[in-house]
Amino acid sequence: MRKHKTVRRGISGAAALLGATALAVTALPAQAATTAAPVPPGDIVPGTETATPALVDGLREAVDAKAAPADAARGHLAAKESRYKIEDARGDLVPLRTTVRGAEETVRLQQRHKGVPVLGGQYVVRMEKKAGKRVVTGTSGKYFTGLTADTTPKVSEDLAVRRAVSATAARLGATKSLSKADAVRKEGAKSAKAAALSGTAAGLVVVPRGEGVLTYQVTVRGTHPITGAPVIQQVYVDADAGYPVLQYSGIKTIGAPHAAQGRAKAAARTKADRTRAGLGAVADSPSIEGEGTLLSGAKVPLNLYYNKSKGAYDLIDYARMAGTSKNALTTWDARGRDVSEVSGRWPSGLKEFTSPALELGKEHTESGAVDAHWAAGEVYDFYKDRLGRDGLDGRGMTVNSLVGVTEFGQGYVNAFWDGQKMVYGSGDEEYKPLSADLDVVGHEMTHGVVEHTANLVYAGQSGALNEAVADYFGNAIDVEASGIPMSDPASGFIGEDLCRTTKPADCAFRNLNDGRTTSKTFLGTTFDDGDNGAVHRNSTIFSGALWDIRQDLGDTVLADRVVYKALADYMTPLDGFTEARNAVIAAAKDLNFTAKQLNVVKRSFNTHGIVPGWEEALGVDTDTLLGSVNTSGTGLGAGGGWWAASQSNDDGSEPYSVYAGRTDGAGAPKLISPNDGRYHVYPATDGKTVVWAAYGTTSVDVLSRRITGGPTTKLYTAYANVQGLRVENGVVVLETSDPFGGRHVGYLKPGDREPTWVDGGKYYLGTALPSIKNGKIAYAKLYPGTTDYLLGTEVYDLATKKTALAGQLGEPQSIGQTAINGSNVFWTVDENPNDEGQVAVRRAKLNGTEPSDISSEHKSDALYGYELTASDEAVTVASTTPDTVYRNETLSKLWQIAPDGSSKVRFSCNRGEQLWPTAAGGTQVVWLDGTTGRTNLVTRERPADACN
Repeated sequence: MRKHKTVRRGISGAAALLGATALAVTALPAQAATTAAPVPPGDIVPGTETATPALVDGLREAVDAKAAPADAARGHLAAKESRYKIEDARGDLVPLRTTVRGAEETVRLQQRHKGVPVLGGQYVVRMEKKAGKRVVTGTSGKYFTGLTADTTPKVSEDLAVRRAVSATAARLGATKSLSKADAVRKEGAKSAKAAALSGTAAGLVVVPRGEGVLTYQVTVRGTHPITGAPVIQQVYVDADAGYPVLQYSGIKTIGAPHAAQGRAKAAARTKADRTRAGLGAVADSPSIEGEGTLLSGAKVPLNLYYNKSKGAYDLIDYARMAGTSKNALTTWDARGRDVSEVSGRWPSGLKEFTSPALELGKEHTESGAVDAHWAAGEVYDFYKDRLGRDGLDGRGMTVNSLVGVTEFGQGYVNAFWDGQKMVYGSGDEEYKPLSADLDVVGHEMTHGVVEHTANLVYAGQSGALNEAVADYFGNAIDVEASGIPMSDPASGFIGEDLCRTTKPADCAFRNLNDGRTTSKTFLGTTFDDGDNGAVHRNSTIFSGALWDIRQDLGDTVLADRVVYKALADYMTPLDGFTEARNAVIAAAKDLNFTAKQLNVVKRSFNTHGIVPGWEEALGVDTDTLLGSVNTSGTGLGAGGGWWAASQSNDDGSEPYSVYAGRTDGAGAPKLISPNDGRYHVYPATDGKTVVWAAYGTTSVDVLSRRITGGPTTKLYTAYANVQGLRVENGVVVLETSDPFGGRHVGYLKPGDREPTWVDGGKYYLGTALPSIKNGKIAYAKLYPGTTDYLLGTEVYDLATKKTALAGQLGEPQSIGQTAINGSNVFWTVDENPNDEGQVAVRRAKLNGTEPSDISSEHKSDALYGYELTASDEAVTVASTTPDTVYRNETLSKLWQIAPDGSSKVRFSCNRGEQLWPTAAGGTQVVWLDGTTGRTNLVTRERPADACN
């Protein structure tokens, strides 16, 4: 959660992107050193996914005193090949930096695989030079010995740059309009390309995943095409397939915490507040009891391990699982480790936190290590003592907590479970380390419990359930340890103890007492919302019901048992709120709840609107054409009585396929595209043919197929981004974009091998956002004026190949999607860049004359539109509403306007997010709707007019 005030499960933000690298998986045994030294190395720590040690310490091995430091360092590694497993140290390691401090010399070497740099492959040699002699004192780092990948690229650097910029632009949502930020500016006699985003290739890099992945490293820089914020994106594009395998932002995003209600916890955590099992010395156990200070100031006992080789105490707790699996709870020092190193993999050379004394010092407190170690034990005890569960998997699995992770050298306000460990960010000037609140630790560890029980799919309602259960148990564990009564309004806060400078209520991530209900506050969003379908935003609806049960039942132990039993014995991965309600009620009956207790359970769910059929009670006024679409930014098409859309699996993880069906809902949808592992997106149809773009590993193919069946035909192969597809009577319209932000509209007539570009493909022109009707193509156009670049809307006649540039009422700063019908061309336009984002909906005759606004940018009812579609009878616009609070009113809604501007009404009263409207003829529109929390393709035939 890059400073979004939520505690996230799994890999989030930049971590989700970086986790794909999986640079380290399992530790390999260290190889014994074979040297002439009379004393072997004092400490060898094995590496991971490599035979090269991550750390060798305690050396005093002589090397060439006359050679340059880097040559001496490489000479040492070459001489000790049996220890380091580096076959060609002088050839594979390139000097990166040498630091000299008095007699100390530190040489940093960059690994190369067949001459190509390896991402993260650096090895360090430490030496001491004095009295004419030089010795190596230690080595450390990452050298990957298992790399065998070929280093000859199969795609061009230019293609990699285009793919990288296109991927970044798509990620930033830069394809919704054409603006002056896209202008190609002239410099002197020649023209130079300048755009909001540009890419620069930094050469080939091997990503050390498995045998290695050869990539082009591309840095995309510029400004956000919509917000103007600075952009630095690192993108690694597979050099064999041309697909971005890794990308992340180099800029830390700061978000303000949301407000929560109530007051802070009243009690500090002390020994007297807690009951715990297995603490202290255990027979035949290497654990010993120490003590540390939490960031709250409370003193707590800690199970430690005395490491004889170090002569110090490691933060390893062997006592708790000594009688079962004999595994440990270990707290690892990840300070200074970037989140990219720890997400979804085990970082090389990681060490446990260590203390020279049984009483841990200030360093351990301020880093969050004491909190993490203590809290992990508290969570383990809660599950073991109260619920009879031995650890996260129920079989005493190892519990690893990584503490102090940063992001690009800055504070990291995040915490996550990635399937094997807990990771806690360092915090920053406003927030303590994320391990400093027990409910955060309990939340993340509970995600591990969920994964090993119901394994609730982390998207939509099931994802919100996943979050809700994690919040419930995390907070239950916290209030038990803190002694906070359930009647305290602050009992529902999550993460409120992390504040450094603000009140707890102002920094709490969520509040289980927020009173959210399905009928009033459920946010139905698509998977484009950045939160997997509002998994965090909707979670307190269900966790609030569970918390009510815990408050009202009068027996917190029984409440915890029923929730746990429902999770472990009843829930399944794709359960929604209703199924989960049924699971809890069934579990209550199984636990022999009395009639009064059972009524408490039912009443709690009823209070939060979690009742059978609650989705219908939201006021859904649409017909579903295709359920659970679960795609992101894939577009939609309709025409001739048919629709075409992309669909994925339930969690949106599978490549997308194109389906088509009738807009009247008759018959079953048809699979149109091949199921070949490519992403099939941006479909369009005229009721006869479906066309779409297939994103493969080396190219983007424009494909078509008759709705009645037959073979799939490849119409065109592009090596850049393709979108905006339209089709009419065999003519296919498309838009492509280049790495410099240039966009061009073209068309393919039957039999054409290459598109005809409406702007001639000229670099100093830009065309985008096309539409087609009756043989005429409309699009937004960027073109040079006398002193500056201008924006306009143009109509291209396929029969005459003549163009007509529509008049404007002012000077457009950006133009959005165009639409065309039998008599007019329509578009959205923004002429005031200093307002809140209002736009006008403008029209003109097909010959460009008589421009007028059917919805003004300057009136109080102005729309904040960014998607537009039209028929002869109506113009439909998707519009958001700015707000300081994320709620239903801020989600994208549909408005329908008469072509002459005589009326403007809400098209649908659905509560959720409404995207990609597409005219289906008359006033009927199809769109992607997120009201129920599952992205569905829906339709209405007429406007709703007014919505309460």
